[in-house]
Amino acid sequence: MDLTKTMQISASGMRAQGVRMRVIAENLANANSLPLSPDQEPYRRKLVTFRNQLDRELGVHKVEIGRTVTDKGEFSSRFDPNHPGANEAGYVKVPNVKSLIEMMDMTEAQRSYTANIKVVEAAKRMLMRTIDMLK
Repeated sequence: MDLTKTMQISASGMRAQGVRMRVIAENLANANSLPLSPDQEPYRRKLVTFRNQLDRELGVHKVEIGRTVTDKGEFSSRFDPNHPGANEAGYVKVPNVKSLIEMMDMTEAQRSYTANIKVVEAAKRMLMRTIDMLK
């Protein structure tokens, strides 16, 4: 396979994981965002979807960001009768963001990003060695 194509495929993977990291950071930043009134919903966790996209010019399949969707999971609630978002029973809905899951997703995204960097570095070394041999 052409090494420049390999580098472009890995770069698309790095871009996708970068977007995923930004969405995870947004989820973590809003993990404690509560509604301001009982009829509002708290922050909903977001998820990034990936898709396989054929780059006809290069003749390779690259990773692309599909859609950013919201997690339809249930909200939990906590008792806080003094909060403006509390219902008549005194419970406030809390976001469906679980910090542990977000941290695990972040670790996975970091590892994937790092693996793609290593592929780019290896392809670059191979290209440099090829150039050196041609001198």
